[in-house]
Amino acid sequence: MSDEPIEDAVERFLDETETALTDYDRGYADADATLSVVRTRIDELAAAVDDGERG
Repeated sequence: MSDEPIEDAVERFLDETETALTDYDRGYADADATLSVVRTRIDELAAAVDDGERG
């Protein structure tokens, strides 16, 4: 992440995760692809939290 406020990072995480799950529910993505997206978003959110704690 960058200097993004944690609130914005959480909002982005929720939006992007919801989009991935919706795509899965609609049959646009398989389970492996969806989990990959969600794991990436979790890693990004964790990094934002770590950056926020250091900053």
